[in-house]
Amino acid sequence: MAIVDEFNRFLFDLDGVVYIGDEPLYGAVESIHRLRQANKEIRFLTNDPCTTREKTVEKLSRLGIEVTKEEVITSSWLTAQYLQRESIHTAFILGDEHLKWECKQVGMDIEAETDVDAVVVGWSNDLSFYDLQHAAACIHQGAKFVATNPDKTFPTPNGPLPAVGAIVEALYASTDQRPVIVGKPYPYMFEKALENVEATAKAVMIGDNPSTDILGAHQAGIPAVLVSEKQVKAFPSARDFRNPDVTVPNLKALFDQSIVMKNWTQPAFAWPEAIKAGVAGIIFDRDQRVLLMKRADNGLWGIPSGHVEPGETVEEAIIREIREETGLDVKVNRLIGVYSDPESQVFSYPNGNVSHFVTNCFACEVIGGNVVGKNDETLDVRYFDINQLPDDLLPMHPKWLKDAIVKQNVSYIR
Repeated sequence: MAIVDEFNRFLFDLDGVVYIGDEPLYGAVESIHRLRQANKEIRFLTNDPCTTREKTVEKLSRLGIEVTKEEVITSSWLTAQYLQRESIHTAFILGDEHLKWECKQVGMDIEAETDVDAVVVGWSNDLSFYDLQHAAACIHQGAKFVATNPDKTFPTPNGPLPAVGAIVEALYASTDQRPVIVGKPYPYMFEKALENVEATAKAVMIGDNPSTDILGAHQAGIPAVLVSEKQVKAFPSARDFRNPDVTVPNLKALFDQSIVMKNWTQPAFAWPEAIKAGVAGIIFDRDQRVLLMKRADNGLWGIPSGHVEPGETVEEAIIREIREETGLDVKVNRLIGVYSDPESQVFSYPNGNVSHFVTNCFACEVIGGNVVGKNDETLDVRYFDINQLPDDLLPMHPKWLKDAIVKQNVSYIR
């Protein structure tokens, strides 16, 4: 069975999949026409903020591709839709006339200089350092930070040049705030592209960028096809969201029955934006009860744990974390294990950050201090019988406790 027979709605990236510059790619026009003949639903998705849906329709039509405005989702149009949905009425826009035009269509006041509801980052060749300064000031004053897409560069004949993501990073450096990003790989563009898809229908993404098209599709729970004439090296983990379910040289391959596509199975963890070094410390008292703390950030019980600060060894980090969280001074006796299972050690935070921790877990011994009752990080600290652990215990910690007991050559778990 060919790929075309497996799906009802086809989501296409544009540049690098349907065309490059003003030229259609091999097989693109013919393949999209054949999809129309087979009554497949089509959506065209682009992170390019320097165009409108209308101009995209004009371009595709010139290439010989049948399309309606409703089938096109540009990051500039979608950003305007997002701002309207969030009841944002005034915005300072770092973008060209296309993004500004789209915002005006939803009634946005883009002329205000101060007290704006949002700072919206797109792309403009006329961007000045004053614009960055003013945008940062608005964000510090409470304006919502929004960006059309995260792409840090775009390709040119002279090599990659800065794109929207470069502006985003400049503002992040000066405000310590991350924006809401509308384009791929973030969810909003895929939510819009999958609107009104029947429950029994199946959708697929076809793109050329593993970090936006493939990652975004997999985060949205749908399979993804990578278009590349070159053999693309896979990311090491089979669970990496950026690995495509199949790689094809061009769109004609959608009709090739010899091409086999893997089934995308959603892993039981969110895609992390960063990998961080973590530490944990297991402490037993003389009665072989284990010390646990109730965390203020999530209300769950767990082994004292935290992260490694710049310049620290992991041993220094766990000694500091235990002191901060419990009030106890400890020494490190031995390493129990290094843990990185993403299903239990990828954490999503209220600010939207998602981090994957690689944790060094140590056996520690109390040498001083006093147990704290409560502080900014801790709601409670207690010793528990190893056979009567609290139900609301962090899911990875029973495994670590079992490893600690086994390595002591003592069986405390009945």
